[in-house]
Amino acid sequence: MNSRSRRSHRVHINIENGRFQIQGMNAWYSYWRDPYHLVLTLPWAGFVGFIFTVYLGINLGFALLYMVGGDTVANATPGAFWDYFFFSVQTFASIGYGAMYPKTFYSNTLVTIEAMGGLLAIAILAGLAFARFSRSTARVVFSDVAIIAPHEGLPTLSFRAANERRNLILEAQMRVYLLRDEITSEGQYIRRIHDLALLRSRTPGFALSWLVLHPIDQSSPLYGMTAEEMTETNCVIQVNLSGVDETVIQVLHDRHSYVPQDILWNHRFINIIHKTPDGHRYIDYRHFHDSEPI
Repeated sequence: MNSRSRRSHRVHINIENGRFQIQGMNAWYSYWRDPYHLVLTLPWAGFVGFIFTVYLGINLGFALLYMVGGDTVANATPGAFWDYFFFSVQTFASIGYGAMYPKTFYSNTLVTIEAMGGLLAIAILAGLAFARFSRSTARVVFSDVAIIAPHEGLPTLSFRAANERRNLILEAQMRVYLLRDEITSEGQYIRRIHDLALLRSRTPGFALSWLVLHPIDQSSPLYGMTAEEMTETNCVIQVNLSGVDETVIQVLHDRHSYVPQDILWNHRFINIIHKTPDGHRYIDYRHFHDSEPI
């Protein structure tokens, strides 16, 4: 039986509050067959614990190997495990105080192997730490609800986004998709993805807030749909944001989804942009998620 046949052929998908939940999706324990992704997705406490465990295990193993060779390390008490352990730590980290040193061909061979392994381990650890620290993450908040209401004479789907970092996301791009259950003309069930065209899908600099608008005209896949039909077909509005973080000059991504329970009909967002008496403007984020019926 090969490795592929031993793997599970069934992936469970749960529907919770209208959202499709793939079991094990983005969970660190799902990557146990892929050590690199496993280490990258571990929580920081788990990452530190993993490094400590591996480091301790390597030095314990080499300490035992030095012990079984007899009197292999000068100035180490024969049979004193901790002397050999700390000699291993010094060798692995290329410290070399000189108080203890190998004095047999057997111990010199172990030192050579451990020193080479230590250099490789330090390089791997530095690479993993850099990969974790260098991952660019967005701090974008999306409104808790989306709204379908008239805008410029057309029914329009809208939601808000805001950049919490107060820096610029350059060439920010918003892509919105509709996912729903459909039956083909042959009677087959499919989960179809539709693009939702936006009035403005790009902005040169996303700094504060963004009201995203999708007109529901005759070309829109939402045209003619009711709230009940959206629920029956398990509709999901998937939002993907991408852009370049001005601070670190790296591409970042964020996503959000709205299910029928998150969509309010014939509401409007409460205005969050206000003018001051001296002609300036300010944004009040206390009402960022709030709406009112029309």
